[in-house]
Amino acid sequence: METPPHLLIVDDDREIRELLTRFLERNHYRVTAARDGREARRAWTAGHYQLVVLDLMLPGESGLDVARWLRTQDDVPIIMLTAMGDETDRIIGLEFGADDYVAKPFNPRELLARIRAVLRRTGEAQEKRAASDTRFMKFGGWILEPSRRRLVNPEGTEVPLTGGEYDLLVALLERANRVLTRDMLLELLRGRQAGPFDRAIDVAVSRLRRKLEDDGRNAQLIKTVRGGGYVLAADVERI
Repeated sequence: METPPHLLIVDDDREIRELLTRFLERNHYRVTAARDGREARRAWTAGHYQLVVLDLMLPGESGLDVARWLRTQDDVPIIMLTAMGDETDRIIGLEFGADDYVAKPFNPRELLARIRAVLRRTGEAQEKRAASDTRFMKFGGWILEPSRRRLVNPEGTEVPLTGGEYDLLVALLERANRVLTRDMLLELLRGRQAGPFDRAIDVAVSRLRRKLEDDGRNAQLIKTVRGGGYVLAADVERI
């Protein structure tokens, strides 16, 4: 039988930890729970996880600190738990590489749906990478090596990408010189429609532009289309 995905739940609320542990285990996941950053680090070192559900507001070390540390360890998907209606928290979480977020209070079924969606996207991306050949994608002096998820700048230096940044770059490269609306990008990357104040794509594009040294005010690679969305304005050569 296939081993069920192992999830790490990090939340200082004991009732939430116990509720999610029972609920997710009933839905065929293995669950390890931690109450703060210290326990999360210990649990991470002792296990192997396919996804982390991380509360933003933790005692002592914040959820953002934990997310930053996790990003130095692995490209594990992260779903942030944030305060209801606090758009700033969501944006900051996405800046630190979170793959999705759920606002508290939440329905466990909504979180389950988000977990399934993130794991499905992660699995599909891994299958595509495993099936891909060793082609390089060259654009604007940059080189992306999909088989190794490796981005190299024009000077030959490797530039690290988070999972979200890599997926966004691939989506843009595969549709170079085509305008992609925010809703189209959200559907491609997150599998859901944007809410009226959802700036997830804007945050992700801004983060990717910094990695590509593409100044937002005079961006040459990823251009903003007023009232439209974004376009990767470069020819892509596949080698």
